[in-house]
Amino acid sequence: MEPQLLHGVTGSVATVVVHHPAKRNAMTAAMWRALPPLLDALAADPAVRALVLTGEGATFCAGADISTLRGSAEEAQGLAVRAEEALAAFPKPTLAAVRGHCVGGGAQLAAACDLRFAEEGALFGVTPAKLGIVYPASATRRLVSLVGPATAKYLLFSGELIDTVRALRTGFVDEVLPEGELGKRVAEFTRVLVSRSQLTQAAAKEFADGRTDRGAYWTGQMRASGDTAEGVAAFLERRRPQFTWSVPGRG
Repeated sequence: MEPQLLHGVTGSVATVVVHHPAKRNAMTAAMWRALPPLLDALAADPAVRALVLTGEGATFCAGADISTLRGSAEEAQGLAVRAEEALAAFPKPTLAAVRGHCVGGGAQLAAACDLRFAEEGALFGVTPAKLGIVYPASATRRLVSLVGPATAKYLLFSGELIDTVRALRTGFVDEVLPEGELGKRVAEFTRVLVSRSQLTQAAAKEFADGRTDRGAYWTGQMRASGDTAEGVAAFLERRRPQFTWSVPGRG
């Protein structure tokens, strides 16, 4: 099978799989280009309430497949940045499920997700210093926001890999699972995500990402949606709420 991004939707959860096992799921130029339109299509699908990004087999993503990036370093970096920004802008919760190596562009994609769950033994690295590449400003700011300036500098200055113990301690990952347990935990947690209020999630995602000009918009959405009344009623009646607000389709 050619290197590609595989995807499917099960139980309101979209799963995108980086499939290039011959090169530890390194992203080709075509795969970088394919990710933004794929994310747009999944974002517009009302059946999708959360997204999982993972890699084929025992590796998440070993970065960029340098052999397919024949143009300038700036052009190659631009492809990765556009994919990263599209993932960060996905309007529904995103979770990176990480096994094995999560390095370079792979770490960039994982950092652009809202959450990261990893299997014990996974390794993480941000490696532009090994190639003499200036890491993009947007990706650097996202990394600093995630792990803090000291750890971001450690990763960027050295290009060294860190294990799941350090990744968990520094905030790069949110949960670490024993070998063989990652898929079960991700399925369990995404079931929780899709049962919750999309209104709460969408507003929280914007606010957490630093947007400050939409407070009135979200207050209006809350008043008009009926989800708050449904949530309170369900709590008092000890039943599962049936929230109806959904992320508006993109024009």
